[in-house]
Amino acid sequence: MNIQVSTNPLLTLIAFILLVVTLFVLIAKWKWHVFLALLIPIVVFGIIPGIQQTSFINAFEEGFGKTLGKIGVVIVLGSVIAEGLKHTGAIKVITQSIINFVGSKRIPLALTFTGFILGIAIFSDVAFVILNPLVHASAIATNTGIAAMSTGLVGSLQLTHAIVPPTPGPLAAAALVGADIGKTILYGGICCFFGSLACWAWGKWVAGPRIKTMGNQEFAMETEKERSPSIGVLASYAPIVVPIVLITLHSVAQLYLDEVNFFRPIITYLGWPVCALTVGVWLAYRNVYSIEDKKKTKNEWIENALKGSAMILVVTGLGGSLSEILKGTPVVTYIVDFFVHYKLPAIILPFIIGVIGNMITGSTTVGVITAASIVAPMLSSLHLSPEAAMLSGASGSVIIKYVNSSYFWVCTSLSKLSVHEGMLAYGGATLVGGLTTFFVVCILWGTGLI
Repeated sequence: MNIQVSTNPLLTLIAFILLVVTLFVLIAKWKWHVFLALLIPIVVFGIIPGIQQTSFINAFEEGFGKTLGKIGVVIVLGSVIAEGLKHTGAIKVITQSIINFVGSKRIPLALTFTGFILGIAIFSDVAFVILNPLVHASAIATNTGIAAMSTGLVGSLQLTHAIVPPTPGPLAAAALVGADIGKTILYGGICCFFGSLACWAWGKWVAGPRIKTMGNQEFAMETEKERSPSIGVLASYAPIVVPIVLITLHSVAQLYLDEVNFFRPIITYLGWPVCALTVGVWLAYRNVYSIEDKKKTKNEWIENALKGSAMILVVTGLGGSLSEILKGTPVVTYIVDFFVHYKLPAIILPFIIGVIGNMITGSTTVGVITAASIVAPMLSSLHLSPEAAMLSGASGSVIIKYVNSSYFWVCTSLSKLSVHEGMLAYGGATLVGGLTTFFVVCILWGTGLI
């Protein structure tokens, strides 16, 4: 049952619009941290005339606590796995295995598939920093331009980072709308696969031929200083693949196994995201061999994971608060009636919010969480499934990476591209990749699969 926060439709609609505008202005113009930029408009929202403050406070606390209760531990565990992949050499083993599979003559495509896989578990900018020496070395060895070599990687890393759990952003968005995580992984992966191919095609046939910048020998030489990974291919993939399989099996069991089936409670527990990602953490720890690294795993990995998770945790909690508050106002009815009156497809609402959130703030995570927070109270009225809403908003949150995005600057500066070249290659890839992914989401929604 929703907590009744306000009954004044016009006033709450105006307040809601001002809240969203204020949020984006604080981030884009005044460069406030997203935590304060989201918290302060919500607090101000609570003191406008017609708001029942006691109900507002209850909705804020319930939304914050309920959301983090579902997802808080899982986000931290996912960050710990990312630390493990980063420090054990697993990223390079995975990359080399894909190059071996695809072929050394198709390294840009291999790097695209690498980004598709690594983006599920690793923050995209971290993965690109780690792979950058290999990108330059490959470009020099094959006499290929750096844009043709790296564009697919940049785009695919961003797509799965934004759309496929257990990366923290999409994981948080799935919790906010109540999406089944197993289904989100499965269908999000399908959508991102086609989006990643579109990014690779953009690099190969559009950006690559127009950008003549070549690989940089200084970056390429860094590969010689790095130690060779000593872990195997299966061990490298395991911390990513095993949790995803367990979570997906959980969803399959819920759909196809009777409640009296002996295996259902076992699969359900193993596929509970907290349990599945705990298994992933254990598998990541098993890849640590040196005494020095084993010492670091006891504290350093956890501390780094907590630092990396902190912003996402508080923003996700505030997103849950905003969603719960909106449920108790007439704003939901206003927006739904608008879509019904003009016969607009419901699937485009979260997509548009995701695009606006990302383009104004420069943050994919803010885009996907904002879209999920605003749309969550409207799902039943819009006849939109949680999975469709989450994937739609996440697709929009990729569009478009340009000069207000830290990821854009990381990739452009390390690739030694000019701003103009970066806009063409990486901005273009995230635009094409996001649109392609959204197109596939629309197909899945239109056919009733999500």
